[in-house]
Amino acid sequence: MKPIVVIKLGGSSLHNDETVQQLAILVRGYQKRRYRVVLVHGGGPAINAELTRRNIQWQFINGQRQTTPEMMEVIDEVLAQQVNGALVANLKQIGISAIGLSGAKSEILFCTQADEELMQVGKVETVNTQNICEILNQFGGKVPVIAPIGYGAYDEKYNINADWAACQIAVALGAKKLIFLTDQNGILDQQKQLVQRVECHMIDAMIADGTIYGGMFTKVKSMMTAFRAGVKHVHVLNAGFAAQALTAQGTGTLLTESQRSKEIIYERAL
Repeated sequence: MKPIVVIKLGGSSLHNDETVQQLAILVRGYQKRRYRVVLVHGGGPAINAELTRRNIQWQFINGQRQTTPEMMEVIDEVLAQQVNGALVANLKQIGISAIGLSGAKSEILFCTQADEELMQVGKVETVNTQNICEILNQFGGKVPVIAPIGYGAYDEKYNINADWAACQIAVALGAKKLIFLTDQNGILDQQKQLVQRVECHMIDAMIADGTIYGGMFTKVKSMMTAFRAGVKHVHVLNAGFAAQALTAQGTGTLLTESQRSKEIIYERAL
């Protein structure tokens, strides 16, 4: 069975033609390496624009958008229809056989309420991989493109952080690689210099001293969750240089196993 790579594309990169071209190179590169490819996308800027157009106010709590029922209707429309449809169309135009999916409509992401204060923000409880795998196993290298909308026990819909959605999908599929494409170069240290390789204990320390915060906080938490669940190649880099993820000298930050953990495993094997 061909291995799987899950690629998460941030919403701020979706309307950049050069980024879509880079994404296409990345997808084709992995397909040539006999990977099956899954895309998960965000859409924060598009959601902000539509909420503003409709004079709907919003706030973020601990990096997540508080989601009222009124906002949920807008978010579902923007992510599952507008953003997803545009991304699929753009990929098809440049030769990628993409198929759009909603995590709710396709019953992929089953959720419960993550937090009462956040309202309709979902915590992913289970991932139904059937529809994803059916697409992946079709002839011709088809690529599922998933909007991070979840559904609940009473068919209510939930807004899901796209980083967490990508993490949970990668774990459920048993993916070999998980790549986050964002508007930052990767994880930065206190001097704003790129950290090319990082271990989980280093990330914990960077969170504790305030080096990692905001949007990157949620991203690194999802990265560590996927890594600890068995996704052994977890990478974050600037979407504008996405194709460089294919090379050994690629840019961005790679999450790696700690040297101490390797030593413990070696000692146990003796």
